[in-house]
Amino acid sequence: MAGDVVELRDVWKVYRVGKRSYPALRGLSLTVEEGEFVAIVGPSGSGKSTLLNLIGALDRPSRGSVLINGVDISRLSDNQMAELRNRVIGFVFQSFNLISHLTALENVMVPMIPAGIPRSERKKRARRLLERFLPPEIADKKPLELSGGEQQRVAIARALANDPRIILADEPTGNLDSRSAERVIEVFRELHGEGRTIIMVTHNLEITRYCDRIVRIQDGRIAGHDVRGGWRAG
Repeated sequence: MAGDVVELRDVWKVYRVGKRSYPALRGLSLTVEEGEFVAIVGPSGSGKSTLLNLIGALDRPSRGSVLINGVDISRLSDNQMAELRNRVIGFVFQSFNLISHLTALENVMVPMIPAGIPRSERKKRARRLLERFLPPEIADKKPLELSGGEQQRVAIARALANDPRIILADEPTGNLDSRSAERVIEVFRELHGEGRTIIMVTHNLEITRYCDRIVRIQDGRIAGHDVRGGWRAG
């Protein structure tokens, strides 16, 4: 039975520069259920990426609670947060964030190192993931030898390295042409079909048609939810 996998309760995130304070999130509350495909949209500076960083345990809230699988990340040590990120969450970024001097295969192997997976198993699993999305010859190529769409699919394979149930994607089609973007979103649809929870920040409203719900952010608050079947505010 599905349950809440991500929950934010009255979350504030305030950045301080000198004596000035800049609230990026202002009392935001949000629940994402297991297996949901959620798009987060809003203008630049609305707090979308800040929200994703908190859900991904890359940062802590200034106030309020962020729960991942029922665990309040504000109560975790830095090492525990790192372990949660590596074990539970897969990240996909707009700029791919691949390591340029490593091959595609080696890039996919990287997240398995802190997980303690033996090298032979890392290599086998990485090759299997890559071949799921790309031709076999891609494995030995380095990022600069690949197109943007190919790099993003390598990044998705890397995000799946430790079999996370939550995938966080920050503008995953932002650097891609329309054809490559369509292929990447097809991969996300496939992962969603497997029951993974996907939370995607995007400016591309065209690809949000594949999502279960669109969460609209404005000035650090939720302006509304666009769900299949209608719109609800707040």
